[in-house]
Amino acid sequence: MYTKAFIPFRGYYSSPFARWQGSLQNENAIELGAATAKRWLASKNFDPKMIDYVVFGKTVGQLHSFYASTWAGAMLGAERVPALHISQACSTSTTCLNYAAMSVETGNFNLAFCLMTDRCSNGPHTIWPNPLGPGGEVISENWMMDNFNADPWVGLPMIKTAENAAASIEGITKEFCDEIALRRYEQYQDSLANDREFQKRYMFPIEYKIGKKTGILEADEGIRPRTRETLAAKKPFIPGGVHSSDVQTHPADGNCGFIVTTREKAQELSADKNVEIQIISYGFTRVDKGFMAAAPVPAAESALKNAGLTLKDIKAIKTHNPFAANDAYMSKKMGIDPMTFNNYGSSMIFGHPQGPTAGRCIAELIEELVILGGGYGLFTGCAAGDTGAALIVKVTG
Repeated sequence: MYTKAFIPFRGYYSSPFARWQGSLQNENAIELGAATAKRWLASKNFDPKMIDYVVFGKTVGQLHSFYASTWAGAMLGAERVPALHISQACSTSTTCLNYAAMSVETGNFNLAFCLMTDRCSNGPHTIWPNPLGPGGEVISENWMMDNFNADPWVGLPMIKTAENAAASIEGITKEFCDEIALRRYEQYQDSLANDREFQKRYMFPIEYKIGKKTGILEADEGIRPRTRETLAAKKPFIPGGVHSSDVQTHPADGNCGFIVTTREKAQELSADKNVEIQIISYGFTRVDKGFMAAAPVPAAESALKNAGLTLKDIKAIKTHNPFAANDAYMSKKMGIDPMTFNNYGSSMIFGHPQGPTAGRCIAELIEELVILGGGYGLFTGCAAGDTGAALIVKVTG
């Protein structure tokens, strides 16, 4: 449980998420993340020299990944600041924030900037030497598609791990998953009301190249509409399964950033001195082989236990839900109505750039708690390798 780690109100942002092979497909995620963070800091009149440490999260290889964290730090204006690169699949943002909170808690540093970025589009193709193979034939790897399609430890595609979790509990049917997906789409529509009023609370536009010109991406790109009729008509990917293409997320591109600091510094930087945001606890887990979609439950239970809280204390819940089975399984195991959490959006609908996905969800969670007048919020989500991570925040004021 943390007592000293705080986030300034509006001391965070997420870019819009662009569809796979969309507007951001040719941008180096490291350069784009740093450029967006630099523009965001300038828009807040925040001096990058206040940063003691850059915690950088990225999962998909980009040109110059070897220097990713320090290079990004220098480009955003923190030239003489040390940096760390964390890559933990879909748990990357959660773990970056936890590392920053832990370091502030122990006095290792006073202010961290967490920058999480990824580009799923145009993923790298890696060639590995294989001198003992027949004729020395090389081994090739597509970072995105090969890893979506097979965990080398489990030997299963990610969707099969979701089907395994769904099949392990009675009552998780295709119809149930379709209803969850429809509800998630409706919740996302709420974030678009009044000219995207909710999204504009935390979303920061991204600048990208169109030849020699600059394009501006101000809103999410590639959102697929869902209706009860279209969901019912879609066939499952796996015969007898519960997941069609419309009850799962899509790969995307984007970035997000958070300041994590002391209570005093957070208040100084806050957009509203009456609002206080505290990081309370972190939880993590690894579940049975091939059951990735089950991991958010024990991760959430771990974070609750570490915080000395129960579900009754939680006012808002957000999840990273790449598959409907994630939310269906959680609702069954924890006794939560799946239609009541993930208000204003979730990764099933707005997409999954991996590194920044959880960060955007946590930014939305904070804003929802502010609207509700404060309280505890829980984020939890799965990650590749049958793991999960959760974070609890408290908003006061």
